[in-house]
Amino acid sequence: MNDIIKKIEEEQLKENAPEFRVGDTVKVYGKIKEGNRERVQVFEGTVLKKQGGGSRATFTVRKNSNGVGVEKTWPLHSPNVEKVEVVRRGKVRRAKLFYLRDRVGKKAKVKELVK
Repeated sequence: MNDIIKKIEEEQLKENAPEFRVGDTVKVYGKIKEGNRERVQVFEGTVLKKQGGGSRATFTVRKNSNGVGVEKTWPLHSPNVEKVEVVRRGKVRRAKLFYLRDRVGKKAKVKELVK
């Protein structure tokens, strides 16, 4: 039974899964269906967390929109996520950045990783 489930999940995976980490600022190009039309909407923000594995892997992106924090969780291998583009790399020392929820203004920024 497990072999059948694994085989089905492997078929669902994207071949070119995007490479990004927690703390990176990303642009997520998500498909939105309105009635019978379909369009692509960009959601740009900081990656707060990545979780799960295989076809169930998800990531949460947070942005500030008109002074209000907005978080959206995206499935990594979903056909509704057209592409994920890394805008800048972030320098962080932890896997989950929930402390950014309490911060406002410049304190809510993540330092850029300089190589």
